[in-house]
Amino acid sequence: MKFGGTSVENADAFRNVAAIVKSAVHSQPVIVVSAIAGFTNLLLKSVEKAIAGDTKGATRSLEPDLARHNAIAKDLLKAEAAAAFEQTVGVARAEIRQLHKIIAAHPVTSPPLQDEIVAFGEHLSSQLLAAVLREVGLAARYVDARRCIRTNEDYGNAAPQPGTNEATTAEVSPLLHAAKIPVLGGFIGSSDNRVTTTLGRGGSDYTAALVGAALDAREIQIWTDVSGVLTADPRVVSNAKTIPVLSYQEAAELAYFGAKVLHPKTIQPAIDKNIAVRVCNSREPKAASTLIVSESEATPQTIKAIAHKSGITTVQVTSARMLGAYGFLRALFDIFDRHRTAVDVVTTSEVSVSLSIDDTGALSQLIPDLEQLGTVDIEEGRTIISVVGEGLRNTPGIASRVFSEINDINVSMISVGASSVNLTFMVDEARAEEAIQRLHRVCFEEAGVSTSREEVVA
Repeated sequence: MKFGGTSVENADAFRNVAAIVKSAVHSQPVIVVSAIAGFTNLLLKSVEKAIAGDTKGATRSLEPDLARHNAIAKDLLKAEAAAAFEQTVGVARAEIRQLHKIIAAHPVTSPPLQDEIVAFGEHLSSQLLAAVLREVGLAARYVDARRCIRTNEDYGNAAPQPGTNEATTAEVSPLLHAAKIPVLGGFIGSSDNRVTTTLGRGGSDYTAALVGAALDAREIQIWTDVSGVLTADPRVVSNAKTIPVLSYQEAAELAYFGAKVLHPKTIQPAIDKNIAVRVCNSREPKAASTLIVSESEATPQTIKAIAHKSGITTVQVTSARMLGAYGFLRALFDIFDRHRTAVDVVTTSEVSVSLSIDDTGALSQLIPDLEQLGTVDIEEGRTIISVVGEGLRNTPGIASRVFSEINDINVSMISVGASSVNLTFMVDEARAEEAIQRLHRVCFEEAGVSTSREEVVA
């Protein structure tokens, strides 16, 4: 059971989590928790202040959220337990202050020290949640996730390594056998040298999946602040509906192309072990949820959801050298590989290639290298829209239905067939919300959302 930052943002949220865990105690739950809402961003900003030499300002900037931890503890814990946790916060404050000083003196060493500092968000939330669970009569035990999640040394975006399963089992299984409830911080791990690492933003979902896979869990539950995976982003479509059942492939496509409730890496450990993933609402535990399984039947309208990703830049490389040549695409992608820039969507013609990227950090270095291959054109302010549904590629008329609804909106970089569940295209960011709302209306509101046989079973 993974609880995100908004699920532990204040004392009431912690009470909700404690009630949810208590209701699941007979299922031998293992708890993974994110930092309290907003704290990770503050920790990252404090590192920036330390790099700039403002060590006092760096540590001082964290005081409101450190006080928030203590206030939650005083609200929910008996005096002795609250005092003990306040000491934990005091130790964390002192260690963070020292790390800020080291970073200011040696900014070049900041990546590993940044992970060390950012990890305090999960260290504190997991110890606080364990104490809150004990307060309501549950036998909860804090487990340092760094002893479980073994990673490489790619600080800030570390990848799990062989040994994670064994380490997790060694730490967690004895507690489960003793009828204890392990509570781990998400997002954090350690290298072979026992240096703290982090799994990348949103990595608490990944932690939950890794722990679930290591323990052969019956189900991996992602508790967030919305009722499951929705048919569209509720900030764009106010009446977006919960999708009862998704396949792993559908969920992975939705996560990759912008669905915020699920981290894109979460699905893989579940696929490896064929473990169901359920997305639930911690604010409304009895509300609808989404079950993600290995296979899901197509719905009558085929389309299950519309995802989008804004802030996209397209890069077009045009060259007559492409015509009838081989090796051009390899040279092109070698450049993106060399600059560690991921590509989302690719379309080609006989003399040009168009690609989309959402990380433009290396763009100024990319362009001169790409110009060695041909003419380079850049377009910013684009949005990828992805229509997802099982059986989409083999259903006649889907593309016509989609594009006829937005025939007055310019569409580019259409990609269909690369995935059997996905139709992807690009529009100008200024008209993206309008396009999504119109597609949602024709796909879900006018036709209605029918349940499949699997949805009824679930």
